[in-house]
Amino acid sequence: MIKEKENYIHTEITEQIIGEAFKVYNALGSGFLEKVYCKALSKKLIEKGLDIKCECPVKVYFEGEIVGDYFCDILVNDKVIVELKAVETLSKIHEVQLVNYLKATALEVGLLINFGEKIEIKRKILTKDHKKSALSASK
Repeated sequence: MIKEKENYIHTEITEQIIGEAFKVYNALGSGFLEKVYCKALSKKLIEKGLDIKCECPVKVYFEGEIVGDYFCDILVNDKVIVELKAVETLSKIHEVQLVNYLKATALEVGLLINFGEKIEIKRKILTKDHKKSALSASK
């Protein structure tokens, strides 16, 4: 279990998501479509008592205004974006996509989970303070 540290936001939630993702992968293995893993993981997270929203619209902001919506695979407890992939291996573009979602929303934590040949999990954090400093630097 990960010890609570300053830079680990929503650790308890992300640990539960990761644990359930491994259970899904151990049961199903690789080779299914992303939607199958999404439904299976959603079922497990609900069983854990987590509040989940699937294919949930998330507002994207630019300079303080809503410029669009993006649909995250799973939003957990209105705090953690979970992006699922079912590809051979994750690439940098998948990570960039998740970081961009964090930049464009009020959310700070995201998990990228790939149900490929082996399970891959990336945890991304973009704090509100970091977002503010990035906005100030761009002005």
